[in-house]
Amino acid sequence: MTPRQCRDRTPAFRPPFGPGLLLFAIAALAACSTSSNDEDVSKIPVEQLYNQGLDALNAGRYTIATKRFDQLQSNYPYSAWAASAQLMDAYAQYASGKFSDSSATLDRFIQLHPTSKDIAYAYYLRALDFYEQIVDVQRDQKNTQLALAALKEVVNRFPDSAYARDARFKIDLCLDHLAGQEMSIGRWYEGQGLYAAAINRYQRVVQDYQMTNMAPEALYRLTEIYMLLGMPDQAKKTASVLQHNYPNSEWYRDSWNLLVDDHQVSGKPVGEADNSGFFQRVFGWIF
Repeated sequence: MTPRQCRDRTPAFRPPFGPGLLLFAIAALAACSTSSNDEDVSKIPVEQLYNQGLDALNAGRYTIATKRFDQLQSNYPYSAWAASAQLMDAYAQYASGKFSDSSATLDRFIQLHPTSKDIAYAYYLRALDFYEQIVDVQRDQKNTQLALAALKEVVNRFPDSAYARDARFKIDLCLDHLAGQEMSIGRWYEGQGLYAAAINRYQRVVQDYQMTNMAPEALYRLTEIYMLLGMPDQAKKTASVLQHNYPNSEWYRDSWNLLVDDHQVSGKPVGEADNSGFFQRVFGWIF
């Protein structure tokens, strides 16, 4: 069974637009034309630079947007527009797939503007920069770990924000992805007959990722290996965990049938989950 790709495809929140929000009329008039290469940018008013960048951002012209926001920061570093331009710059970099540049820009924003009204968004967007770089479970999961840590920071710092609600959802997907990698490695070890190494991987899923959708399969694989190793008591205890926590799971039915085929039990899978504490009690018998 191949673990599903954990990443959702929902778009990121749009950034708060700061002072330029009230100046779309100016943008439509003053920013509708693009300056030539020989233009003296220092003579362009700060509001016009900002709105040219915002206009380009809304049109999906991210390179132009980044250029304008960078020019604003260089020519008007102490203006009220500079912080918003830096945040818009980071969003333009994110939207164009330049995630490393975006996260570096956001690190500077967070360091320079820790009390900004947009600081929650800055932390959230930085988490998305890592999240968008998550790769399939066959490859290194460094960015998954970085995304997980950054998303948890959003939740811990801004628990009541809309960003935290989305971050919690993405945290679950990151955990599912990390569990998927452990399962992938465990299956490979099991296929090679390296049962001790496989058991370690499956146990890690049960211990560290028990709330993910990988946990039922991990318990089934442990049951399977214990049967192969001639450890029926361990196999039955592991199957019991499946029975009481995932009674309707295909993995529970498969594990029970393994026991039936080996004449360790009789009958077909039955039973309902009795209470939420059973997992913890039975877990101690096995590991």
